Amino acid sequence: MPKTPSETVNPDSKKLGTLSTLSIGLGGMVGGGIFAVTGLTIELTKQAAPLAFVIAGIVALLTSYSYLKLTLAYPGEGGTVDFLCRGFGTGLFTGAANILLLLSYVVLLAIYAYAFGSYGADLFPHESQNFLIHLLTSGVIIGLVGLNVLASKLVIKSENVFNIIKMVLLVGFIIAGFLTPMDWTRLDPVGAVTPVALIAGSMLIFLNFEGFELIANASKDVADPRRSLPIAYIGGVLIVIVLYVLIVSVVLGHMSLEQVGANRDTALSAAGREVLGKTGYIAIVVAALMATSSAINATFFSTGRLAYVIAKTGQLPKEIERTIRNEHSEGAIICAALALIVANFIPLQAIATAGSAGFLLLFFFVNVASVRLAKETGARAWISGLAAFTTAGALGALCWKVAENPATRSHLVVVGVMIVASVLIEFLYRSATGRKISLRRHKAI
Repeated sequence: MPKTPSETVNPDSKKLGTLSTLSIGLGGMVGGGIFAVTGLTIELTKQAAPLAFVIAGIVALLTSYSYLKLTLAYPGEGGTVDFLCRGFGTGLFTGAANILLLLSYVVLLAIYAYAFGSYGADLFPHESQNFLIHLLTSGVIIGLVGLNVLASKLVIKSENVFNIIKMVLLVGFIIAGFLTPMDWTRLDPVGAVTPVALIAGSMLIFLNFEGFELIANASKDVADPRRSLPIAYIGGVLIVIVLYVLIVSVVLGHMSLEQVGANRDTALSAAGREVLGKTGYIAIVVAALMATSSAINATFFSTGRLAYVIAKTGQLPKEIERTIRNEHSEGAIICAALALIVANFIPLQAIATAGSAGFLLLFFFVNVASVRLAKETGARAWISGLAAFTTAGALGALCWKVAENPATRSHLVVVGVMIVASVLIEFLYRSATGRKISLRRHKAI
C-alpha cells in the first residue's frame, strides 16, 4: 500500500512526544504496587512511611540517570537487556541477569494480581474473602493474558484511558484527604523506627518505582529523545515521589496504625472510606481495580516483548521468537503460568521482598554498566557510581532486616531461588544448545 502524503512529509507524525513518553514512565510506576504495599509499608515504617517513599525515590532517581545516558547512547527495544550485554559482555553472567529480569517481572505480575484480588474481594462479606482473593487473583491473570494474546491492540488503546481515570481518582483522593481534618501528629517520623529498619522498609517498596525502565524499551519511537527522555526519566520519578508521599500522608493522617494493620492489603480503600465515606471507598476500589488490571496488561505486553528480545539475542529458545496473531505472546503465557504459582502460594511480603530485591540487584548491575560505558555514553561516572552504591547498600539493608526477623527470614529463600534459577536456566540452556548472545548495532540519539 502506498504511503499517504502526510506519512511521506512527516515521518515523525506517529512518533512519541514528550507527554506520551512521560506517560509510559508514569503508567509503569503508578501501577498496582502503590495499592498492594502501602499498608505493608506503614506497618513496617510507621509514621516514617512518607520518608520511606522519598528514600526509595532517591535511589530510583539516581538509577534513572544511568538509564537516561544508556538509552540515549543505545536506543532500541532491548533496554535493560541491551545495556547489560554492552556493559558486561555476552557471558553467562549477563545471560543469567537477563533471565532474572524476566523472573522479576513475574513477581510484579503476582503482586499486581494479588492486589486486584484483595481489593475485589473486599467488596464481599468477610467470611468469603479468602476464597475470593485466590479466585480473583487467578482469574485476572488468566483473563488478561488471554486478552493480550487475542486482542493486544485493544489492550494498548485502553491503557491511556485506564491511566487517566486512575490518576484522576488518586489526585481526587489526595485533595479530599487534605481538605478533610487530618491528625498531623501521625506524620512525625522522629523515633518511629531505626535508620536501618527505615531503609529496609523503603527498599521493600522499591518495586513501586521500577516502571521507569519501560521508557528504554520505547526509546526508538521517541520523536525528540534529547528533549523528551530527560523529562520522562528524571521528571517522571520526581512526579511519582511527590504523588506517593501525598498518598501515604493522607492514609496516615486519617487512619491509626492499628486501623492500617487491620486493613493492610486494602489500606487505600479503607482510607478512602475514612475521608469520603462509602463514596471514597468505592472510588479507591475502582482505581485499584483499574490500576492493577492496566498494570498487569502493560506487564504482559512488556514481558512478551522482553522474552522475545532475550530469545532473539540467544539467551532463550528460538521458539519464543515466534508470534501468535502477530504478537510475541509465548513469553507472556509462560510468565502468566509462573505468576499464578507465585501469587497463590507465596505470602505478599515475601513477594514484595523478592520483587524489590530482584530489581535492586538488576539496577545495581545497570549502574555499574553505566560507569563502565561512561566514555561512550557521556555519563558522569560518579553519578552512576553513587547510584550503584545506593542500590547495593539498599539491597544489603533489605536482606539484613529480613534475615534478622525469624518470621521473615524464609522470604530470602524466594530471592535465592530466583537468582539460582536464573543462573541454572542460562547455564543449562547454553550447555544444551551452544547458542551465544548476539548484540545489535544501535546509532546513538
